[in-house]
Formats: sequence, C-alpha cells, structure tokens
Amino acid sequence: MVQRLPAESLAFSLHAAAQAIGAVIGGRNLDAALAALKLSAATRPAVMDLAYGALRRYGRGDFFLARLVERPLTDDTVRGLLLAAFYRLEARPQDAHTTVDQAVSAAGMLARGKYKALVNGVLRNFQRRRDELVSAAAGDEVAFWQHPRWWLERLRTAYPDRWPEIVAAGNGHPPMTLRVNTRRVTTADFHAELARAGVAGSVIDDVAIRLDKPVPVERLPGFAEGRVSVQDRGAQQAAPLLDARPGMRVLDACAAPGGKAAHLLERVDLDLTALDADDTRAARIEDNLRRLGLGAETKVADCRDLAAWWDGRPFERILADVPCSASGVVRRHPDIKWLRRPGDIAGFAATQAEIVDALWQTLAPGGTMLYATCSLFAEENGVQVAAFVARHPDAQRLPTHGEEHEWQLTPDVDQDGFYYALLAKR
Repeated sequence: MVQRLPAESLAFSLHAAAQAIGAVIGGRNLDAALAALKLSAATRPAVMDLAYGALRRYGRGDFFLARLVERPLTDDTVRGLLLAAFYRLEARPQDAHTTVDQAVSAAGMLARGKYKALVNGVLRNFQRRRDELVSAAAGDEVAFWQHPRWWLERLRTAYPDRWPEIVAAGNGHPPMTLRVNTRRVTTADFHAELARAGVAGSVIDDVAIRLDKPVPVERLPGFAEGRVSVQDRGAQQAAPLLDARPGMRVLDACAAPGGKAAHLLERVDLDLTALDADDTRAARIEDNLRRLGLGAETKVADCRDLAAWWDGRPFERILADVPCSASGVVRRHPDIKWLRRPGDIAGFAATQAEIVDALWQTLAPGGTMLYATCSLFAEENGVQVAAFVARHPDAQRLPTHGEEHEWQLTPDVDQDGFYYALLAKR
C-alpha cells in the first residue's frame, strides 16, 4: 500500500508513520512495527521522525483527538495518521497547508479513502481551534507532561524535587554517545579524527564522546573496523563498576545486543560468557564482538534455568543487566510510556528476583555481581536489591558510587536513566 505513494512525498512518510503508530496503539513494539514496514534507507529517517515525535507527544495528541472527534476512532492507523499530523502541525506550523494536504492524501490510501473527509475536517478544525486546544492542554496533566498519569505519580513519589526535569528529559531527544575502543585508538586521537571528519563532539568520560548532533554510523571513522561503538554514557558505567581483572571468568547474563560485554572485553582480556534467552538477539552479540575483534562464548538460554547452560564452574564476576520497565530510556523508546501498565512493574520485579537468585548460585565466594537496570522505579531498583540482601545472608552491598551503596542515574544531556548496585559474596 505504501508503495503507491511517491516515496519522497510527505504523504508517504505520514502513511508509513501512521501504520507504525497504529501498531503501537494496538500493543506492538515500535521497533518491530517500523521493521515490518521494510523502509528504504532514504525514507526511514522522515518516517521515524514522525512516528517518534507523535509517540513522544501521544498524551497531547490524544487530548486533541478526544476534543475533535465526536466518536472514538476504531481504526488505529487513522488514529496514528492524525497523531502524526498533529505533531507536524505543531513542530512545523509554517508548513500547515502542506501537512493537511499530504495527510489527506495519505488518508486516501486507508480503507479505500473512506477517511479522507474525516482527516481533512479534523485537521482544519484543529487549526481553527488551535489556541483554545493548546490552552486547554496546558491544564491537563497527561497532555502537558506527555506521560501517563500513573507514571507521573511514581516519579513524583521517587523524585519529589526533580520529577519535572526527569519528565522533560524523557520527552526530549536522546544524545548520541560513542564508546572508543581503546584497544585500537586513544579517546583523544579518535576525538581529533572526528573533528577532521566534520563530526563535532565533546569528550565526557574516559572513553565516551557525546556528539553535538547524531550522525549515521557510516560517518564515524573506523566504525566498521571496530574502533568505536555507539553506547549511552549511562550504560558505559557498567564495565568499570564491575572491575573485572585480566583472566577472570565473567558472565554477562542478559547480554544482547552485546554493548556491555564488548566494553568489558575492551578493557581487559577475560574468559567471558555472554548469555541471552533470545537466539536472534544473541546473534547480534556475536556480530558486535566480531566487528570489534573480540571473543566470548555466546550461549542461548534463560539464565534462570541453570541446568540448560551452566557447567558448574563458578564465575568471579557477574553482570546482571536484568529485564525491566525501561523507564529510564523512554526518550529512545517513546512507545514504552504508553505500552506499559501499572501492574507491569510488579511483574518485572518478580522476574528480576528470580534471575538474581539463580545467578547468585553461580557466583564464586569472594566474587561480585553488578545488578543493573535502565529503570527509574524503586521497585525494580533499591527495593529489589534490599529484598535480595535480606534473602541472602552471604550477600554484602559494596560502595557503587562514592560511598553510596547504589547509584541511580537519571536522564540528562549526557546520559539515560540507569541503576547500579554492587553485591559481593562473602
């Protein structure tokens, strides 16, 4: 269906974005929805801008829809088209005429054109009532903060003084941060190479360079040769915190796509096992290690099922980067805010407890396990770790950040939201 519109047209991008947004409304992951469209490299950026922008502002767009459409829309793709159009009308008001015209053309591709008049009427009504609607949205909590109400309540409780800045960061665009492979090149030398290639950025950590603007990886000098990787600065804290020494037997228990495992191996030579439950995602671990010229044993298994993968030899270091709500990375995955439900947090917490209880059996006495999430919610972080220590008398919490026994990173200009706690086995 999408191919019948000119690929370079805004109508094409709006139609494709509508399909992706509609799939998310129906409960599908945004990455999977975009992949299903099989977009070309030329068309993907414009579609992603519309889909990501509309989903970041979903609470606002949904607020507008409720006031502009008399009856709830039953077609999720039409709903997605209107949300994408609202986003563009607000982001590029100078192109309002083009946006409406092209949205109507995109609507012509849906259900044999039966929604063209509706889309045209809704968008023109939005333009006429814009001031009134924007004023009303400012007084609505979900429309103004662009997060679900239950999510806002949790953030207020956990971060009473800082929740507005956390929410604002979650609505923004994420930084593109690089991790320099110092086996191949120094951070300073690679930073200079970037400048010569016309890519501006700042060194923000030992191996981290934050770019002023995102660029395709093809523009990064030596990317294909493994001299640099893309990894958020918050995620880059795992390897130094785990402090694996040369020759140690190390487990990365939920390793895909392999960024943290690769960082561990870039620092020192290790006997590393990278484990993941998904065979497709596990293949990405091997691809990333191969590009970087690194080696590890990759296994596909549920880490809780020790009989399926563990040979009985204990590990000296374990990275338990457990599945979580991903509430700290919503600016990268804006669909998460709207796909998650309040009850999901307890489900994640139960899975996390099962994982760390199982992994603890494989840790050698005197060894350490780093518990990590990309969550902002205490139930998955501090509460989880405190409960674990209460269950395991041989577990000792170690300083993770200065003298603190846990480190909660919140999203800002340099990094996403992450949580770390280091546990030693007596």
